[in-house]
Amino acid sequence: MNSFTYFSPTKLVFGRDAVEQLNGLIDDKHKKILLHYGGGSIKRTGLYGRVIKILKDRKLEIFELSGVEPNPKLSLVRRGIELCIRNEISFILAVGGGSVIDSAKAIAIGALYDGDIWECFLDESKVKAALPVGVILTLPATGSEASASTVITNEEGMLKRSLDSDYIRPEFAILNPELTLTLPDKLTFAGITDIISHVLERYFTPTENVDLTDHLCEATLRSVMENAYKLIEDPNDYNARAEIMLSGTIAHCGILGLGRREDWASHRIGHEITALYGTTHGVTLSIVFPSWMKYVYKEKIDRFVRFAVKVFDVNAGGKKDEEIALEGIAKFEDFLKDIGMPVRLSEIGITTEHFELMAEKCTSGGSVGSFKELNKEDVINILELAL
Repeated sequence: MNSFTYFSPTKLVFGRDAVEQLNGLIDDKHKKILLHYGGGSIKRTGLYGRVIKILKDRKLEIFELSGVEPNPKLSLVRRGIELCIRNEISFILAVGGGSVIDSAKAIAIGALYDGDIWECFLDESKVKAALPVGVILTLPATGSEASASTVITNEEGMLKRSLDSDYIRPEFAILNPELTLTLPDKLTFAGITDIISHVLERYFTPTENVDLTDHLCEATLRSVMENAYKLIEDPNDYNARAEIMLSGTIAHCGILGLGRREDWASHRIGHEITALYGTTHGVTLSIVFPSWMKYVYKEKIDRFVRFAVKVFDVNAGGKKDEEIALEGIAKFEDFLKDIGMPVRLSEIGITTEHFELMAEKCTSGGSVGSFKELNKEDVINILELAL
């Protein structure tokens, strides 16, 4: 196990009455607040009205910035920064899924940064402060509600880049599984795929002697998949949605990666697909991850054997390691198909046309991944496996 420092200040408020606790979560020192959200869904469901009433009862001055799209854009972040600076806003409330939260985090940094926010995405050491952010989560997926990460797309060059800083861990996250009942199935299961991918990026590690977090990762994977099948049977199953919502937070708050080298190559490859084609993040991961597995499993085959046995109950008796590993990968691919996710680029209309460009952008800063370091040619090979 590697040495580590872990910081997690986010207060989690979970349950059916969680939104109503918003009043007591925002410090009295904040008088002006930015309410940041996406489109009209929070208005259609009535969540917007509930939140506005709570904020107005507190006599807060509310500034709104809507319009966050999936794969949040730098241009909107810049608008939010200007709004915060001009109006001396001291707190940001993000109501939505990962895209809204990531956009809010980037605004929080930019409002206190003396320069253009994109500089921080190119060099995260420039981040020295951020406005406080609170979250009301409506889509379990990215885990951004308790993570130190934000991912933004710069429309100039269609560059999707991430930034990690403890300054942007939210002060609180309100998690009410009932808010997810109105989600379309495609978003629910894309979110589930995203949650699983965050666990896998940590699970497939070159680090030895990490028994505790191995078991935690395996338990999280099994729990998410078991409850995904329950949602196929009954989309209104509150308890299944609760398990998945909490798993999404656990998957990306940092706990599962303690003492381990993490990989993140699949995310890096997926980001380039998303930046170029605008695909949903979970969709790209459902395609990239199985192909990455097939490409790298021989690098440390015992890790894939463990994955097959511990996560998918593959019977290892009398089988060679390679056979067990490949059976585990096949079972993972079958799960993704069962929940309606694509596992091939051809299923979403992507051809080889831009493989070279995506691989070049993915590895522009050097090799990616730690389980197996991938160069440009490796990334192209993985994309070809994903066809």
